[in-house]
Amino acid sequence: MTKKITISLPDDLAERLTQEPNASAYVAESLRRRVAGERTREILRSVGFKLTDEGLARAQVEMDQLEASITPELRIEAARLQGEVLAARDKFRAARAKARR
Repeated sequence: MTKKITISLPDDLAERLTQEPNASAYVAESLRRRVAGERTREILRSVGFKLTDEGLARAQVEMDQLEASITPELRIEAARLQGEVLAARDKFRAARAKARR
């Protein structure tokens, strides 16, 4: 079920939505992500994590710095290692399936 609502947005965001083929789906997905983040923070707080806006902002800065430090070479190496892990997993699964027969 859906409900039609009217909202007001700053010009830059309204302009961005005009670029989407389905603005409603875009907004719904964005809102779902926001709600999921809020729920995650609620869960973390409920089990004892002390989350603050300042702490979250610091963590975001650290994440941005770490992401910026990932070179193309590191991405290539990570993809190679992932391929090795997946191949080993598939080999293990095949051997286990064979042993069960």
